[in-house]
Amino acid sequence: MRRFQGGFHRGVRVAGAATALSAVVLAAGCSQVSVEQLPLPGGANLGSHPYTVHVQLENALNLVPQAAVRVNDVPVGRVKKISLPDNAWYADATVLINGDVKLPANATANLEQSSLLGEKYIKLAAPSADASPQPLANGATIPLARTKRNADTEEVFGALSMLLSGGGLPQIRTITRELNKTLNGREPQIRDSLEQLNKLTSTLNTNRQAIVDALDGLNRLSSTVASRRGQVDTVLTDLSPGLQVLSDQRGQLVQMLQKLDDLSEVATGVLNKSRDNTVADLNSLSVVLRKLSDSGRDLPKSLQILFTYPFTDEAMKAVKGDYLNGYLTVIAAPGNDCVIPPVKETVEKKKAPQLRALAQTPPAGPLPTPCPANKPASSPAKTAPSPTNAPQQVGPSTPAGGTGNGSGGTDPNRPALPLPTLGGN
Repeated sequence: MRRFQGGFHRGVRVAGAATALSAVVLAAGCSQVSVEQLPLPGGANLGSHPYTVHVQLENALNLVPQAAVRVNDVPVGRVKKISLPDNAWYADATVLINGDVKLPANATANLEQSSLLGEKYIKLAAPSADASPQPLANGATIPLARTKRNADTEEVFGALSMLLSGGGLPQIRTITRELNKTLNGREPQIRDSLEQLNKLTSTLNTNRQAIVDALDGLNRLSSTVASRRGQVDTVLTDLSPGLQVLSDQRGQLVQMLQKLDDLSEVATGVLNKSRDNTVADLNSLSVVLRKLSDSGRDLPKSLQILFTYPFTDEAMKAVKGDYLNGYLTVIAAPGNDCVIPPVKETVEKKKAPQLRALAQTPPAGPLPTPCPANKPASSPAKTAPSPTNAPQQVGPSTPAGGTGNGSGGTDPNRPALPLPTLGGN
């Protein structure tokens, strides 16, 4: 007899049940409804807005319609129908759940038994971790991956009977006897093995993080190799002809290595014999390198102006618009640093008081040494031109042996001064 739950109270009177049964029979007689079509009593209170959920079960043994659906051992629904989908190897249980019960979208289902000889029911629960924030919607399906079942009483008793009836005890006795024979007289070795095993497990436990990191690295390496499978295949395919060529030229490679060994012996002999000369050359070269290192600061600067000569950056500073300032420094040769005596006054100077006053003004500072008079005895005296006939050239004349600029000639009273040699053009 089925136990009534939900809407029916345990204290229903017999008279009330008889009256309800009579009404059902009368209704069935009037409308010709079969007994199979009558709704079964029992089950939890579904409320006014229940929702439907499909539960996939690998084995629905002893689960019948109207079975309870519980959450935390509280009835919240009932099984409406159990069916076998087409081309499927699992049972599909359609359950109705009270609309006020909220479950996550990734809820789990378990087929359990109420007692040792009780009925089957479906237990719904939220996952132990990573519960979905979305609720379990109407018409949702709990797949096989999130369903399981407990062992039946028949399975437990069958396994126990197999063990007690000789199914496993003789094997256990044989195993124990053989272990005694194996361990007899080898206790120290077994104890040492257990100690070594303990050390091994302790070392593995200590390096657990390193082992995990190594496994993660191996996983990444495997993923990289898997993603580049085409390249690895190409390398392996192209490597085979190269290995074949090396195999064919093995003799030549061996001969080359032998010749290289002979060359190394000759090179060693040459270096040993020329060691002193090589050391001397290196010592001599060190002086050059040291001087080159000392000029390392000026060398880059000279390279900067090498390709800009003669118009370097410093030369461009003298260019003012469309003209170039030039500076010339003339240094007299040693022994010729005297001052040439001035020429006689001319008529023009006599007629110019301002110029005569300027000429009579002594210069500031120490006076230079005048050059000595150099009058050759053999040279005849020349008559100076009359002031009225030809004017004298104002300014110094050219040195002896030189040529004047027009009216000026050579002066026998002046010493012959060598002209300084200027470099360049």
